[in-house]
Amino acid sequence: MILNLKNPLVFFDLETTGTNIVSDRIVEISYLKVSPNGDEESKTRRINPEMPIPPQSSAIHGIYDEDVKNAPSFKSIAKSLAEQIEGCDLAGYNSNRFDIPLLAEEFLRAGVDIDLMKRKFVDVQTIFHKKEQRTLSAAYKFYCEKDLENAHSAEADTKATYEILQSQLDRYPDIQNNIEFLSEYSSYNNNVDFAGRVIYNEKRQEVINFGKYKGRLLEEILREDPGYYGWVIGGDFTLHTKKVFTTVKLRSAFNK
Repeated sequence: MILNLKNPLVFFDLETTGTNIVSDRIVEISYLKVSPNGDEESKTRRINPEMPIPPQSSAIHGIYDEDVKNAPSFKSIAKSLAEQIEGCDLAGYNSNRFDIPLLAEEFLRAGVDIDLMKRKFVDVQTIFHKKEQRTLSAAYKFYCEKDLENAHSAEADTKATYEILQSQLDRYPDIQNNIEFLSEYSSYNNNVDFAGRVIYNEKRQEVINFGKYKGRLLEEILREDPGYYGWVIGGDFTLHTKKVFTTVKLRSAFNK
């Protein structure tokens, strides 16, 4: 089924040094941009993570230190990448929980101001798990009746994810062919930050989602416990989480 798009939709996949959003880095990014008129543009880039790639990660994606030693750093390509995905919605496989949060961290580390939270996100894995409960390779076999060759290469996984979403739309009549519906359907959360440390309540107020203040309004806690903000800023939290805390703190001070 042809996707019904208002904005370009970028399917993307990351290969990384590991699975820690705070400390790990991208070693390869591949994207497939689908325009509302059906035009497609794809690109794959190796990236020097500026840190050693652990052997256990290389064993999965097949990318070693030697392969990326002459590749550009993320910081050197961040601005051009942001321009390429500006105004686009984003799609991937397990992207809401990993790829998008990690990409946001890389942009923040590079000092590139792009607010991904303004975009719609479609997570094909979530749709798959709600319907069938399988892995990417099994999803590709199930929906597309093909074997996924070169699994765990960013390019192969990106193209497979695009084909799976098209097949999901063909298979399930209750899944609407528009990005707003797909974004809502493939989301399990109502996060303010990508890591889910802060969430929205039913009144669209920011609520802390961890620790001793879980369930409390963030703005209230920042007023009642001034040291809490410093603890978060100095702690092992994602840059995006810290940015959310700072935004709410500044807003609260301005509204006094």
